[in-house]
Amino acid sequence: MGIFGKLFGALKKTKANFSEKLRVLFSKNKLGNEFYEELEELLISSDVSVSTAAEVVDRVKKQAIEEKLKDEAYVTSLLRGILVDILTEAEVEEPSYPCVLMLVGVNGVGKTTTVGKLANHFLQKGKTVTVAAADTFRAAASEQLAIWAERAKVRIVKHEEGSDPAAVIFDAVSSAKAKKTDVVIVDTAGRLHVKENLMNELRKMDRVVTREYPEADFLKLLVLDATTGQNAVNQARVFDEAVELDGIVLTKLDGTAKGGFIFSLAEELSLPVLYAGVGEKMDDLEYFNPEEFVDAIL
Repeated sequence: MGIFGKLFGALKKTKANFSEKLRVLFSKNKLGNEFYEELEELLISSDVSVSTAAEVVDRVKKQAIEEKLKDEAYVTSLLRGILVDILTEAEVEEPSYPCVLMLVGVNGVGKTTTVGKLANHFLQKGKTVTVAAADTFRAAASEQLAIWAERAKVRIVKHEEGSDPAAVIFDAVSSAKAKKTDVVIVDTAGRLHVKENLMNELRKMDRVVTREYPEADFLKLLVLDATTGQNAVNQARVFDEAVELDGIVLTKLDGTAKGGFIFSLAEELSLPVLYAGVGEKMDDLEYFNPEEFVDAIL
């Protein structure tokens, strides 16, 4: 099953939640101020931020008036087009090679599991992969990553617990350069986005890669739990300020009935979702497609 089938399966809850409410909205309201107010409320209830929901509705309303659209199918198509535009305006290409992907985020979002899935993703594309265990604080973190590395059959660079994470990255990058490895994927310790000292540590790791491997395509990706809701935008804003994020890896997409914050990330922070986890298996992570995502929820 390709990403299209997996995505539709994973987003059943979201589709049931959003599209059903949209149908009810059309059935009880003609296009007018009340309709647009309720459409905005519907978007907000699906975890789209207030400002992004207002922007979407303003664009729908303006275009519908200009084109004199009143039919449900036309307006739904209009909404679809605007939502796709928001996601694609922030979109970035998959990385070129060699590349370094540094995964950051709060505790418990699935960073280590995502490293394993990403390693498998690149292996399936015929690329060589090294993973770096730069989470040196959590007990047994490197052992957990080693299990994923063994499953994916990729090399792992790790140090003793309590080591300097930047030293792990230095060794991983040096090894990748020497062996001409295509992809380095870095697992970092979970950290609260309000802890400045931990954010400074991320900045140090960022500097190591930038200084030691300038020829690599370096992407800093925030791993977000899709069930987080609108707080995801606050998390992303702080991490973005710390290390200038390039995009998002979304986990647990199959566990949410909302997920509208994806549009807020794109609209307010110009942060695209690059990869999405749609299940628990090794191959249940794919490059994110905005059109497929919107089709799966409308």
